Amino acid sequence: MWLLLAFLSATLLGFYDVFKKQSLKDNAVLPVLFLNTLFSSLIFLPFILISAYEPNLLGGTIFNVPVAGWEQHKYIIIKSFIVLSSWIFGYYGMKHLPITIVGPINATRPVMVLVGAMLVFGERLNFYQWIGVLLAVASFFMLSRSGKKEGIDFKHNKWIFFIVLAAIMGAVSGLYDKYLMKQLNPMLVQSWYNVYQVFIMCPILLLLWWPKRKSTTPFHWDWTIILISIFLSAADFVYFYALSYDDSMISIVSMVRRGSVIVSFIFGAIFFREKNLKSKAIDLILVLIGMIFLYLGTKS
Repeated sequence: MWLLLAFLSATLLGFYDVFKKQSLKDNAVLPVLFLNTLFSSLIFLPFILISAYEPNLLGGTIFNVPVAGWEQHKYIIIKSFIVLSSWIFGYYGMKHLPITIVGPINATRPVMVLVGAMLVFGERLNFYQWIGVLLAVASFFMLSRSGKKEGIDFKHNKWIFFIVLAAIMGAVSGLYDKYLMKQLNPMLVQSWYNVYQVFIMCPILLLLWWPKRKSTTPFHWDWTIILISIFLSAADFVYFYALSYDDSMISIVSMVRRGSVIVSFIFGAIFFREKNLKSKAIDLILVLIGMIFLYLGTKS
């Protein structure tokens, strides 16, 4: 069941990336990100309030948000900072780069999770996992060649650097999720980390964007901003629920979730009409084959 939930989360994530790309088109990044955190928190706020004041309504269901103290919330606040750091870098990179380049780079996150698990938890990679890692590295270098055809130099382009940082922070978040899900309720984590992100974004918006709003890209409303929050919240809800299964494996769930790149790649080709799709498709296939080897390595 948890594997099916992982595939559903991947599909939802793919649409999330598409709506994110559309909402950032000729738009200010930080207000879009702030509204995403705001709408996401508003989605979960009713569950928080009902669980606190009418516990019998949601008690025993997957939508119940347990009441927790500072001892639990301090870990969720850390999660909020990690995720928001990844989002800030990722949103800026997504705005300035083709989604057919961003997607395959993000798809290397399971490799980063695996390497992180090796460094942090002392895990060792087996033969299949090493093949998966090497294929992911090879695909990254091939993707850099595809990017050069569009004038994107991976070595000197700061937006590529931003996407890589976003992927690294996303991998850190994945490793942290593995730790959190052993001791905290999934709904507790997802609902409250969204709320905390709103409070973190407020000073960022006021200090970094508001004073320069007239001299930078102006903000304009786009209905896809709401769709970002809806699809992200749904994808994360399914993701955390999948991790709540005792037999679920974060390495497998993380790899399956990166399959979202297939959805975003298709939309990038059809609707955004991006270039050099043939060479990028080869890079994407290498990433996907690499994930298969990671899966085989995890099962062996």
